[in-house]
Amino acid sequence: MAKGDPGAATRSKRAAPRTRRAAATGEPELVQLLTPEGERIESALGPDGTEYRVDFTDEEYRGLYRDLVLVRKLDAEATALQRQGELGLWASLLGQEAAQVGSGRALRTQDMAFPTYREHGVLYCRGIDPIMPLGLFRGVDQGGWDPNEFKFNMYTIVIGAQTLHATGYAMGVAMDGKTGGEDGEAVIAYFGDGATSQGDVNESFVWASVFNAPLVFFCQNNQYAISEPLERQTRVPLYRRAGGFGFPGVRVDGNDVLASYAVTRHALDNARNGQGPSLIEAYTYRMGAHTTSDDPTRYRIASEVEAWQAKDPIARMKAFLTKQKIADESFFTAVDEQARTESVHLRERVLAMPDPQPVTMFDHVYPNGSPELDEQRARFTQYMESFEGSAH
Repeated sequence: MAKGDPGAATRSKRAAPRTRRAAATGEPELVQLLTPEGERIESALGPDGTEYRVDFTDEEYRGLYRDLVLVRKLDAEATALQRQGELGLWASLLGQEAAQVGSGRALRTQDMAFPTYREHGVLYCRGIDPIMPLGLFRGVDQGGWDPNEFKFNMYTIVIGAQTLHATGYAMGVAMDGKTGGEDGEAVIAYFGDGATSQGDVNESFVWASVFNAPLVFFCQNNQYAISEPLERQTRVPLYRRAGGFGFPGVRVDGNDVLASYAVTRHALDNARNGQGPSLIEAYTYRMGAHTTSDDPTRYRIASEVEAWQAKDPIARMKAFLTKQKIADESFFTAVDEQARTESVHLRERVLAMPDPQPVTMFDHVYPNGSPELDEQRARFTQYMESFEGSAH
């Protein structure tokens, strides 16, 4: 992406590079290239003076919008499937599409990503079949995709643990001499604001810093660590924590797909070219529940949700495309129809999946098994068979 676009200059606000300032807006300072009203900002400055911009063709702008809509629709279908008993659990990304699509599209083919359990948008951008995470949450497999083929690691449920995996992998990339130039490899680790309170994440910061690992820490600050608001987690903006570990940090408007792309691409290119790790705080909002087992109405008020709905990442991209006459109603209708068709197909495939067998929970615990595990499996099998006998 990011090819030349002769019309880009006329579509952007002709203004000096800037970062939206808290004093002027009453909101946190962050890098923004597309306002909630769909107005384009030509460039923006990061806290260290770095200038961020994008230069997309009309087709690339439309492609980003299509990604946002498809990812949201597939996510909504997964939530509905869980509510109907077809999935054991689901962690929705509703509201966080721009942070995931923007950063996901910023990855180069050779870059490696380490997700949490909510990066369905990044997974989609890496070309992985959307059915894969649904198999995991249905309990029929461990996810199913090949991390080496797609350069996207398996979902990690343990909060923050993937940052250690990413750090070790990035150190290996550097030791193997795989960095340098556009063909060099960089690594990105995704996590949420709540994970920044975990020891694993802080240890990862230390190791990545002292070993100058080619790693981007991408924190999706969706304002809540399950039920705890941000002010219960930190006294300073999360991106500023990077300075204490010796590497740069930047806060980006996580509901702005263009800024998310620009900031992530810049950070990854710096990492692959020997400038070490960095921290991106994507300032966004989780519109839905933490997972389908959560009730967010118990810890946040409706007016807060409504305020963030006005910053919706899809609505602002649609407003931009419409104002600049990059897309018309027929395009939006076609995208909606494509999203509907793909979601229906996804549902059909999930319903065709086998019911998970409880005894399979003993599979893959150890690579070569163990006598203790075999004993537990035998006892559990006997226990389950006892129910079958009582049914007759």
